[in-house]
Amino acid sequence: MKILIVEDEKALLQSIANYLEKDGNICETASTYEDALYKIDLYEYDLLVLDINLITGSGLDILKLLKKNKKETATIIISANNSLEDKLKGLDLGADDYLTKPFHLAELNSRIKAVLRRGKFGGTERLEFNEISIDTRSRTAYIKDDVMALTRKEYDLLLFFITNKGRVLSKEIIAEHLWGDHSDMVDNYDFIYVHINNLRKKLTDAGAKYIKTAYGSGYKFMED
Repeated sequence: MKILIVEDEKALLQSIANYLEKDGNICETASTYEDALYKIDLYEYDLLVLDINLITGSGLDILKLLKKNKKETATIIISANNSLEDKLKGLDLGADDYLTKPFHLAELNSRIKAVLRRGKFGGTERLEFNEISIDTRSRTAYIKDDVMALTRKEYDLLLFFITNKGRVLSKEIIAEHLWGDHSDMVDNYDFIYVHINNLRKKLTDAGAKYIKTAYGSGYKFMED
């Protein structure tokens, strides 16, 4: 999943990002209130890991902005403050979970998976679209119970398409979702076309013709 981590303790920020990336997530980071606001306004994220006690501003104000703008980003608050009042404020503003520092990175990862299962996958670790099914725990995709031979990026792309089925996804959105901050460093989007064409061929060869080109706009995952 695509995750934004907002934390002003830079050592902790990097530790969280490194740990979650090893589990196959795309992680972006923000160490200031202003940087967090900028990225939330510019990009879409599946989940936000948010320290509410930032030096340059309150994480609770970021939550208020998400709610005001009707963003569907799931949120886990992390804070050194264990007061019931802060927990309730965060949850009332739309946070999905609350974790008190210090915490084990493995616990944070488990909380993230639980939040995403409840939000995007309807409480299950298996996502289905007609004859396609995805086991998000093992990161394995199937067509009619046959395992698909997908690269990591092809798997991420298929999951992104299915969780956004029926929506037109521009090449910029796809690139930013799959590569995070690094997508701004490329000169063109040829690599997007390569991954999409490879995934489309594997799906089409199995009779699953769902990736449609929205000419001039991007791509859409849908039935005929």
